[in-house]
Amino acid sequence: MKARLILAAIIIPLGMIIAAVPENTTKQFRLTANELLEEVKDGTQFLQPDEVADMLIQKDPTLQLIDVRDADQYEKFSLPNSINIPLVDILNPEWKEYINQDVKLNVFYSNGTKNANEAWMITRQLGFENNYVMLGGLNYWVETIMNPEKPASTSPDEEIAKYNFRKGAGAALGGAAVNTQPSTMKKSSKPPISKRKKKKKVQGGC
Repeated sequence: MKARLILAAIIIPLGMIIAAVPENTTKQFRLTANELLEEVKDGTQFLQPDEVADMLIQKDPTLQLIDVRDADQYEKFSLPNSINIPLVDILNPEWKEYINQDVKLNVFYSNGTKNANEAWMITRQLGFENNYVMLGGLNYWVETIMNPEKPASTSPDEEIAKYNFRKGAGAALGGAAVNTQPSTMKKSSKPPISKRKKKKKVQGGC
């Protein structure tokens, strides 16, 4: 039942997302509603908090966390090394080269899953790839990474191993894996990113 509610919460905004993407910018890449719906149902856009935590601990240079909450929320706390692109600004040309690229693994997150998944649906509708969503957002991150529940001693080894990883991840990321200090990341200090190479125009012919 819970899985159906989650799926419904994701699918309901789908029609509005498709309608909201400007036609003139999506003509070449636009997915049909059925194509996007199939991807939503498969849930392949989601990354577990454990995967994100592991990439942070490993200092994986391909990871780029994108906080889609508003600037005030981002300033109060954010995940390490994330940048802020509020959902309302997701189509701003200023951010296109960060969202439409093949160098970084972009992971959208918000307090829950809804807004981050809407950001993913918009960018996927535009044909952008390499964008993902952290499942459950910061709420689930706090529950699983910052305050993991200790399993019973009779639990399967894999559950105990998962708990030990989460406990260690929380400690490695500063005890409280969320940065609660005011962020110093401003739009003027965007991380470097390689641009897509432009295709050369064919000379001559008709």
